[in-house]
Amino acid sequence: MGAPNHDAVLIQKPKKPGEPYVITVNCPDKTGLGCDICRTILDFGLYITKGDISTDGIWCYIVLWVLPHTSTLTVKWSNLKDRLMSACPSSSVQFYLYYQPAHSPSSPVYLLKFLSLDRRGLLHDVTQVLCELELTIQRVKVTTTPDGRVLDLFFITDNMDLLHTKSRQDQTCEQLHAVLGESCISCELQLAGPEYGGHQAISTLSPAVAEELFRCEPLKNETCSKALTPDLTKLKKTTITADNSLSPAHTLLQIHSVDHKGLLYDIMRTLKDCSIQIAYGRFSPNVNGHRDLDLFIQQKDGKKIVDPEKQSALISRLKLEMLHPLRVIISSRGPDTELLVANPVELSGKGRPRVFYDVTLALKMLGICIFSAEIGRHSASDREWEVYRFLLEANGEFPFTNAKAKNQIVDRVRRTLMGW
Repeated sequence: MGAPNHDAVLIQKPKKPGEPYVITVNCPDKTGLGCDICRTILDFGLYITKGDISTDGIWCYIVLWVLPHTSTLTVKWSNLKDRLMSACPSSSVQFYLYYQPAHSPSSPVYLLKFLSLDRRGLLHDVTQVLCELELTIQRVKVTTTPDGRVLDLFFITDNMDLLHTKSRQDQTCEQLHAVLGESCISCELQLAGPEYGGHQAISTLSPAVAEELFRCEPLKNETCSKALTPDLTKLKKTTITADNSLSPAHTLLQIHSVDHKGLLYDIMRTLKDCSIQIAYGRFSPNVNGHRDLDLFIQQKDGKKIVDPEKQSALISRLKLEMLHPLRVIISSRGPDTELLVANPVELSGKGRPRVFYDVTLALKMLGICIFSAEIGRHSASDREWEVYRFLLEANGEFPFTNAKAKNQIVDRVRRTLMGW
């Protein structure tokens, strides 16, 4: 099958502080490789400042300039290299051409259960520890008891595949204890049993909430004030054009878009799900909050996209996925106030990285406590969505009967998710 090429991924440190790291990927090509690379980079909290992609359909060469999203973020660059290496196919061309397994073996799921005293920012602090340890949250169930305690159940997988070892389990519990301090009452970690049945369907959404969460398109309906922030003027400056005159074999997509966290990932995952192959791409630096991207693409049959209807459908899909990759609304759930966040799931079954991290961070910064939280999947609009539900505790600063306060919560959460 061919051994991995250890030079397939190179990470070059900057010469001066503040300058970007340069990630070079040089390996056999595969469908969706660019999406997998961008997803991993987003998962590590990194921002792609610019990039170049080139492939002949057999071999791929990618260069990306990246920076941490925040100056306080500690990036484990050696771990990032290992993760990127795992996304690359074998260096054997024969292996690439004739052996393509449908799915890689999934990592075992573990149940992290801990009991602690409640306080503001607790859930984000726990999430931050898990992210730093490269533990991916698959499902979560958070409940606040009447006596002010919090019972958290996290179903997690280990990106380093070491959670079966006692040292890795001890490291996880020790870091949680260090962050939570005396508020941590107990912490247990074990292999998940029959109670984990894969990605659980989200509990029932009312038709009105589902309609607002999944069907609101910002470019067509500006009345969805709960789901959008006042960024529509900026979003409308996004343009996508298709040109077949510059290449005999490829369609040129020229994208001018407002910048956001994960923009390149959103473009790459959309093209991957639409079975569009990229021969060459250039991602330009941010200029006045916008990015330019040139992509020479083909359909999976190796032909240009000449059908105007297919061009229009692809452009519409890209605009929706780029400008509205995350849905955020706030609604009433009986007497309670609920924040809902949704993002589309890739056809491969993978959800968007760091959503739970960003939402809990935004709520922590607002000083809002989370009474309960849940992650699940929901099918709507002929696709699968990952849905995050948070029951919020009211406080004096954010009376939930006030529409202005609700909009402020939605605005802060959405801006944190988009990196604005």
